[in-house]
Amino acid sequence: MTERRTKGARDGRILLVSHYYPPHVGGIENVVRQEAEQLACRGSVVTVLTTGGRRSTAELEAGVRVLRRAAWNGIERRTGVPFPVPSPGLLREAVREARRAEVIHLHDCLYPTSWAAWAACVLTRTPLVLTQHVGLVAHPSAVVRGVQRAVYGVFGRLLLRRARRVLVLNDTVRAFTRDHGARPHAVRQLANGVDTVLFHPPASAAEVRQVRERYGLPVDRVLVLFVGRLVPKKGYDLLRAAADPAYELVFVGTGAGERTAGAAGVHHLGALAPEQVAEVYRACDVFALPSTAEGFPLTVQEAMAAGLPVVTTDDPGYAPYALDRAGVSLLPRDAARLRDELVALAADAPRRERMGRYARAYAERSFGWAEHVRALLGHYAVAGAGHPDGARGSGQAGAGAAAGTG
Repeated sequence: MTERRTKGARDGRILLVSHYYPPHVGGIENVVRQEAEQLACRGSVVTVLTTGGRRSTAELEAGVRVLRRAAWNGIERRTGVPFPVPSPGLLREAVREARRAEVIHLHDCLYPTSWAAWAACVLTRTPLVLTQHVGLVAHPSAVVRGVQRAVYGVFGRLLLRRARRVLVLNDTVRAFTRDHGARPHAVRQLANGVDTVLFHPPASAAEVRQVRERYGLPVDRVLVLFVGRLVPKKGYDLLRAAADPAYELVFVGTGAGERTAGAAGVHHLGALAPEQVAEVYRACDVFALPSTAEGFPLTVQEAMAAGLPVVTTDDPGYAPYALDRAGVSLLPRDAARLRDELVALAADAPRRERMGRYARAYAERSFGWAEHVRALLGHYAVAGAGHPDGARGSGQAGAGAAAGTG
């Protein structure tokens, strides 16, 4: 009873839990940061529990209290799989923060940070909301695939059964969560938001030239941009195999693929801050991401907001979003098909312009952070009320609006 009275006196306290947080580069990290900062702007008291470098830190960033537990990141360095191993004390800190929170919102079942959040939720009886970003990833390593199945089979089921709300990006992940124990009435679709002010089309040809010169990119060539980790899951290798004299490739991100830096017609810019990434979007002509098992990746949403024509994998996760295939090119994961499409786009500036206009209009209509956070607050309210099957009000309506679907 004391615990519940304490929580009731602390309205609007939210604990977000993520395996990584910026400046670490990744889609989930960017989503969590935007959610945290947008929630803080709306008056919530937000704490993010995550991992960092060799020592634990606590900082106030843009109105958000960020707690980074020291972690070993050797798995990511050696395999490209982002899987930090936190230092001892994570569970203790998670329990302490859970006692202060009205709602715990964690991102993905796969990581030790999420397991600690689940245990803290059980010990403190704090309502749990879970965003599941992906299902099983078809990683080329059999060991990694096996570990995924084992983790989702044990921790995934515990988390998904406990969550009062499970938020997914598409029907593929919805099916995955149900297969792993999520209650069907608890699962809702909610698209990620995008900062359509930060990510916007270039104002002029002069701006494009200036940005290209700033980053050492050719000013007179068609540039195809890739943003993400340089690993097979993201399709880095496929895009490299699709290289052609008709265009040059620009890569933003880090990973094993950096070893090919310096090849003719290939430009590696490494990890960049969000503001710099937004500039590079504006400097390029086409965005390409032949990734697998991602649904609707955040970088595709950013590229659309920047007014770039998009070439990406024909993933079933796009189905609920009713994309016009004349406006977004959805292809099989095949280097030859990818090359043919990019060569055609490089030679057809009017088509690139049409696709870019469609992409920007779709992003403005469907991916605003205001709608996302409004829906999120509705889901938090439902989770706090403790009856997920009774949610027919603002949370459900907001999710449909943010996702662009019912």
